[in-house]
This record gives sequence, C-alpha cells and structure tokens, in this order.
Amino acid sequence: MPSKKRGEMIRRQILRDVIHHPNDIANHISQIFSISRQAVNVHLRKLIDNNWLEASGTTRNRLYKLGSRRKNTITVDLKDTPSEHSIYMKDFLWVVEGVKKNIDDIIFYGFTEILNNAIDHSQGANCFVSIERDDKEIKIIIADDGEGIFKRITRLKSLSDEKQALLELYKGKLTTDPSNHSGQGIFFSSRMFDSFIIRSHDLTFSHRHDIELDVLMNVNLGEVTEVGTIVAMTIPLDSTRTDKEIFDKFSADEEGDYAFNRTIVPVAMARFDKENLISRSQAKRLLSRLENFQYVLFDFDGVESIGQAFSDEIFRVYHLRNPKINLSYTKANKAVESMIKRAQSEI
Repeated sequence: MPSKKRGEMIRRQILRDVIHHPNDIANHISQIFSISRQAVNVHLRKLIDNNWLEASGTTRNRLYKLGSRRKNTITVDLKDTPSEHSIYMKDFLWVVEGVKKNIDDIIFYGFTEILNNAIDHSQGANCFVSIERDDKEIKIIIADDGEGIFKRITRLKSLSDEKQALLELYKGKLTTDPSNHSGQGIFFSSRMFDSFIIRSHDLTFSHRHDIELDVLMNVNLGEVTEVGTIVAMTIPLDSTRTDKEIFDKFSADEEGDYAFNRTIVPVAMARFDKENLISRSQAKRLLSRLENFQYVLFDFDGVESIGQAFSDEIFRVYHLRNPKINLSYTKANKAVESMIKRAQSEI
C-alpha cells in the first residue's frame, strides 16, 4: 500500500478510536498497524497541527481528544441499508458532539430527512454521505446515484418539464409517495440551514438564509456526467436559529394551528428562459397545488412586468374559485402592483 494512503488510514483510525483511548492512543494504534509509538506520534502531531486533535498534560500523562475539525464519510448501500437514524448515531454522532442544542436539532433533522429521501426515493445503488466540521461551521453532503430528484418528480407527477418540478419542490408539500411521506422534509431543511443546495444533472435548487429567495436554474456545469442527486447543507456553529422557529414561520396561524399551511411562491420561476409573464398558462404554473395551503405569498423579486391575463388568473379568477386561501404579494414594483390592483378591483 502506498505510504500516503497508509498514512491517511492511520490518521482516520486515530480519529475514530481516540474517544475510547484518550490516554493510550499511541500504544493502541501501534498495535493495530504494527508500527512504533514514535511513528504514531508523527501522525498525532500532524493531527494536532491541523486542529483534528487536541492534547493536554505531560508526556507521561498525555491526554488526547477530538479537536475543532472533525469529518467522517461513508458510502451507504441503498439496497440493504439500516435506518437513517442508526447511520447518524453510529457513524456521525461523534462529529457533531458538543454543538449547541439548536444546531444539533437542525443537523439531525436535515441529515435524517435527506438521507431518508435517498433511501426511499432515489432508486439508486449507493449514497455518499459526509459531515465535516471546523471551528466555524458544519457541512453535510448526501449524494446518491439514482434517477435524479427533478427527473423523478417530473416523471411521476406528469409535469411539463424539470423546471416545473423545481418550482413545485420550492412550494413544499410535494411528495411522490403520499402514503409514506408528507413532502415537508426538503422544504423545512432548506430553510433551517444557512445554505441548502440540491444539484441534479443540469439543474440546481439553492436557498440561502440571508437571501429570502435564491433559486438558480440551468446552471452551466459544462459536461455534466454524474447522475442522481447531490444535497449540500451548511450551518454556522454560532447560529441562533431553531427548528421550532422555522416550523412556526410556515405552520402556526393566529389560532395556534401548527399544520404546514404557508408557502412562498417565487413568481420569476414561472418564466422559462427569458419569456414575459403574460399568459394564463404561465399563471397556472404558479397556482398548481396551492389548494394545499391556507396562506400564499407571491414574491415578485426580479419580475419587471406582468400581463393582464397573468395577473387576472391569479388575483381574480383563482381568488374567486378559492376564497379560503389568503393570497398576498411582496417585492412588486409599481408596474406589477398596478396590474395586481387592476385584477383585484374586478372582484
């Protein structure tokens, strides 16, 4: 075995075992790999220098513990795998151990929801899973080799194309298996983390906590060769956000009902390529499945103008057909707002 690969194997073993061997890790590793304690000390110093380990005490009473940097990666067999919960507890709990409770709750929710999606829906063979931590943030990557989330949604929901699948995913409550899944996992995970990205083939869904709406479509990735779905989630260790805060934002109404009943609809996503938003068919892309919500906020960020038929379909026709759904809007410029008020005046 090449010395570089063997060195990496030794250091991974140190990080896995130091929790159970804080005061005899050098002797423990030397026995496993049949190397001298002096050779093990070289690896220990390297891990300390790069913040993977911390050491305290004198040479004779030296104690080692995990440092601020921690990382583990595994490959999960999707055809024969234990539950996402058991994978987290067995392989990744030590990576996040010691973080604040609010961060721990968010990491557990996002990890288990996204890995469960890969296990239940991807139809892939394998899934790469990684959690990496440094002194500032934690990043989770879950990547399967299945069909791809947007292709699967488009096929099973008989949608016009994958961009429509992306829009439906953004609204929330989208599931291809309603008897077993509520469709809430991706929606809430994307809003709990500071950065949440889903990449599948040539489409990317991106949400950043500091930007209310940040959805990228048709990202130029050159020669895209990978199949399946890649999800990346990042949260700072000093975040004060809680999972309850996010659930409340989209769930609780004035009467204290905690059903998932609110959504934000990015109007710009009804526009394919550079087309103008003028037709009723474009409006219907936005209106699909909104009967599942009680409160709907249309976000007009990035929309310069809309047509009369487009506005009329949403703010008059749909409103009259669905009077119990509360429709509102935000970030509309004067031209857009004028069209909206014109439609509302005809009610």
